[in-house]
Amino acid sequence: MPRRSISLAAAIIMAVVFAAPAGAITNGEPDNGRHPYVGLLIFDDAPGQPAWRCSGTLIDEDLVLTAAHCTDGAVAARFWIAEDVTYDAVPYPLYPYGGAGSGAVEGTPVTNPKYNVDNPYGGGNGLPAFAFRDIGLVLLDTPITGVDPAELPSAGLVDTLKNKRKIDFVGYGVQEQARIKGSELPQPPPYHRWGGLRVRLYAPSALVSGKFVFSDEYMRLALNPGRDQGGTCFGDSGGPDLLGGSDTVLAVNSYVTNINCSGVGYSSRVDIPWVLDWIDGYMD
Repeated sequence: MPRRSISLAAAIIMAVVFAAPAGAITNGEPDNGRHPYVGLLIFDDAPGQPAWRCSGTLIDEDLVLTAAHCTDGAVAARFWIAEDVTYDAVPYPLYPYGGAGSGAVEGTPVTNPKYNVDNPYGGGNGLPAFAFRDIGLVLLDTPITGVDPAELPSAGLVDTLKNKRKIDFVGYGVQEQARIKGSELPQPPPYHRWGGLRVRLYAPSALVSGKFVFSDEYMRLALNPGRDQGGTCFGDSGGPDLLGGSDTVLAVNSYVTNINCSGVGYSSRVDIPWVLDWIDGYMD
């Protein structure tokens, strides 16, 4: 869930197109060590105040790739690389506070300077207006050793991929949607419908290729839970979209287009030259 999650969610979900921050792997399965570089991120909006959660990818021993709508407005971050980051029994709190011994690594959020600057799609509501150039980083205070980082793509790689090219989703988002009447939900919706343990899940998907109005900035991906594929939902924001069967990050999860996290989702491309150049400036 992104920054200022409740107020932002209200504005976004009320939009005609139902743009909403991306969340959790749906119809997924336990990752079982396949993607050890993917971890859970918790962001503070004030010192010592956990406020929202996202997923992220270790791309260097002290550098995590995530979404800009996760880093924007945050003053601190914590990163868990463990596959299971569940510390409490039912009911599951939205954010693990992670005291001493929790395994978290502290870090500093960095939002890319082009996030929502000169947004050609407007701003605020609608897709993809609220999350244009949605790439962020977390600089870790302590390097993570013993884990091989994910790989960055070559410039323009996404443009060479054919329709239905296999894509791998990995993240820590929600998995279960409770059947609660809208009249009984805390306001604003929809996040209170969703729950689930904080575990790293994997699911296969596919690229929905072709030119669309913002294909220069985004990948469009199938979200088809139950059709031998999976999708992303609330809490997977910032998690990687990997070239199927590889460790190459093509894009980071940015937003879904409906409350049920189905149909198609959109991810901010990492293979854009300015993105790669910006990230490279933080690599050792």
